[in-house]
Amino acid sequence: MTYTPEGDVYVSPRYLAGPDWCGDAAFVPVRHWPTLHLEDGPCQMLITSPDQRIRIGWYGDDFDVYKISASEDASSPTRWSATFNDAFPAEIVAAFTTALEHDWEARKDQDPFTEAPSPYWATRVQPLLDAGWTTRRLPGSVTLGAPGRSSRAHGPFVEVTAPDGTAGVSIDVGSADPDAETVLLWAGPSGWHRAEARFTSRTPAHLIAATAKALLDPTPVLRYRDQLAPELAEMAQLTPLTPPKPPAPTPLDIQRARHRAPAITTHSVPRWSTTTRLPATATPPVGRSARR
Repeated sequence: MTYTPEGDVYVSPRYLAGPDWCGDAAFVPVRHWPTLHLEDGPCQMLITSPDQRIRIGWYGDDFDVYKISASEDASSPTRWSATFNDAFPAEIVAAFTTALEHDWEARKDQDPFTEAPSPYWATRVQPLLDAGWTTRRLPGSVTLGAPGRSSRAHGPFVEVTAPDGTAGVSIDVGSADPDAETVLLWAGPSGWHRAEARFTSRTPAHLIAATAKALLDPTPVLRYRDQLAPELAEMAQLTPLTPPKPPAPTPLDIQRARHRAPAITTHSVPRWSTTTRLPATATPPVGRSARR
């Protein structure tokens, strides 16, 4: 699988870039894993680890376009899952799949997904805390999610927010359900164009932290300006891929240039002038006549 970014503007911060409408960037880290292209059903492409314990599905027509899960073995029930919606930049999803591939490669002969999750919520978002993002605790029973895709966190509830309020992480630190979605990573405006990533409680903390760290990456990403949601364009910084050409000169500009006074230049002094002393004329030596 090859991937070449396309677009006419750079978007910064990258978590406000929205989708690139193909999602290929997210699959580059696992391009060497077995891939199955499906013709029917909501899942259009499925990538699995060689031992089939990890499954990465692409649901291009759904609200959640990336659905990633892991099991203790190929036939066991799902132990944890992560979903990324259709507004989530693929370049940040790639941070999750990169960490997932590295984890599998380093521990493919062990059980990398069966250990108990960390009891400390901060380990999931430590990069954001180190960057100075704001932390606050909220009461329970908080409704999360975009319209048509909401869930309730029963609390106690922790929210970590970017200094400008354009991104954050919401964590239900009181849920005892091992299959509940307890971590919500979000970016952008509320509504349909808000990027959301959801992780169940047993998702390894270092995988969530790798995704959170990708929010801090200052590298902009390419998008086409006319495909970027207006709500995102208002919040993000857009830099044209190609600097605009200078405006063509008007007839008045050309007329002014023609009548512009000539520039003052420095004239050289002639080699021989009235102020220059001529050299003495050479005379033949006495007693010797010049040859003819």
